[in-house]
Amino acid sequence: MIASEHIDPRQPVLVGIGTCMQREDDLTRGREPMDLMLEAVRRAGADAGSAQALAGVGCIALPKGRWRYRNPGGEIARAIGADSATTVLASVGVLQQSLIADACGRIAAGEIDSALVAGADTGYRILRARQAGQRAGERQQDDTPDISLEPDDTLLHPAEASAGIKMPVALYAILESAWRAKKGWTVDEHRRRLGTLYQRFSEVAAGNPDAWRRQPLSATDISDVSEHNPMQAFPYTRLHCATWNVDQAAALLLCSAGKAQALGIPRARWVYARASSESGHMTPVSARADLASCIGARLAGRAVLAAGGVDVSQLDLVDLYSCFPIAVASYAEELGLALERDLTVTGGMPFAGGPFNNYVLQATCRMAQLIREGRGRSGLVASVSGILTKQGFGLWSSAPGEGGYAFEDVTADTARLLATKEVTDAFHGRAVVAGYTVVHDKNQAPRALVLADTETGCRALAWSADPALVQRLETAEFCGAGIAMEGTVFTPA
Repeated sequence: MIASEHIDPRQPVLVGIGTCMQREDDLTRGREPMDLMLEAVRRAGADAGSAQALAGVGCIALPKGRWRYRNPGGEIARAIGADSATTVLASVGVLQQSLIADACGRIAAGEIDSALVAGADTGYRILRARQAGQRAGERQQDDTPDISLEPDDTLLHPAEASAGIKMPVALYAILESAWRAKKGWTVDEHRRRLGTLYQRFSEVAAGNPDAWRRQPLSATDISDVSEHNPMQAFPYTRLHCATWNVDQAAALLLCSAGKAQALGIPRARWVYARASSESGHMTPVSARADLASCIGARLAGRAVLAAGGVDVSQLDLVDLYSCFPIAVASYAEELGLALERDLTVTGGMPFAGGPFNNYVLQATCRMAQLIREGRGRSGLVASVSGILTKQGFGLWSSAPGEGGYAFEDVTADTARLLATKEVTDAFHGRAVVAGYTVVHDKNQAPRALVLADTETGCRALAWSADPALVQRLETAEFCGAGIAMEGTVFTPA
């Protein structure tokens, strides 16, 4: 029986956090992702202060990184003596928050009394190997996870792939342009706002000991193009984009309140999982009728706060997923959060680091650390999968909620409310620009990319390499402009 009768013994609590980072230029000394994961897991166990905490975990779940391991959870289980643990591996397209929510849900239901969620990516190691003309080696694994999670659909529309869109930045930039047009900002005003938003993120990163970049930058440093800060997809420079060439790992040790007390884990180490929510409805960017809103974030955000019994005005700490600025801005608006307040606890993915498919674990570790230190009583961590395709939230606090842990799935409501449009591979005729960007691929001339509403009611993507048009699109608003489309090429109407 736990000390306080007001705390359900099945209440999920985060009792151990572990992070690990390396920046090693020597490929012979750089550790592979599995080793970073194992170190983060051991640190999470040490952080809980209980030698038995790791050995008894009932589930070990990981989001897939850019590694080739078949079952990293199995290796973790063997290393910590948790031989009976169920191992879970989630591919890209599954929300990172979903793994945390599943672990908390199983603990709350009494199915298990503890769980690990861990992950890592070594993008810097991959980069250094590529620069040396080598491949970053990894050890082989022959076993398979007990559970493999895959998304229900693809993240890209076939028309987006056919148009040659290779990286998410182009589609995020298209969403950003629609957002700017909705707000009525000029192109220059918008770029100033983007710089100001991420200037504060860089300042937060400077105070985070686990951040990859700890040098605060000015708004102009971030938004102005330079040799070390090239344009990626207008209006995004490199410093607006997630820094994924990082070697970072994180691990979360969760257990029931009853288990935490039985293990003798001090109450001061407990951070309570109040609620989780998600929308798993998948609609590609090109098919979204309204490019400037995120209904899934609105519904999931309201649901997690209501389930956790916390008003948005009571949130002391917030970390909004920050792969690109539009993810931050759209989530903030849907939640009713002002852009002027701090919207990250880590410093965000461009500065703290955006390890591939693992950032939410890093952010949750930092959130727990700050709550423990008394720098906030409640904190919200946001999750994104794809191109704002899936949305999720985790609500944490220094005290349990009255109703215990809750999980809300708003997938069906999002599917019902999200209006869509048919997307065609190529169109011939008149159209109106719904969103656009200018893509700056390395060693290629900049090209304008538009997503347009056609005169037949469909959506279509088209390109232009006209230098004069490219310059125009980077200096004046083009959303709402009429164009003529000939297949996948467009000209101003």
